[in-house]
Amino acid sequence: MVIQGMANEMSHVQDFQIKLYEYGAKPNPLRWVFWFGGMMIGFISRLLGQKTMLKAGIWTESKAVADYQKIIESAQWDTETLEIITRNLNDEKHHIETLRNLL
Repeated sequence: MVIQGMANEMSHVQDFQIKLYEYGAKPNPLRWVFWFGGMMIGFISRLLGQKTMLKAGIWTESKAVADYQKIIESAQWDTETLEIITRNLNDEKHHIETLRNLL
């Protein structure tokens, strides 16, 4: 399940990287700070046990849902881009459900 989840999250990153380049933008050069922060959340939550790890997962997925909703509301998206954003939003909602069921 962990490997499948990792692959799913990697596809979200790739979806947005492709769209960034299509719109003429580039990834933030400081994105490694966010990567490090994510690794620390994961590492610390693992040290504190399975329940904390699942709660941390729910928290981060909930943040993603809120961010996706803001993204959708922020602009008039073309159909293809809106479908990608919506698909990723629904994935995150499913992840929250799965993690809650594991608690």
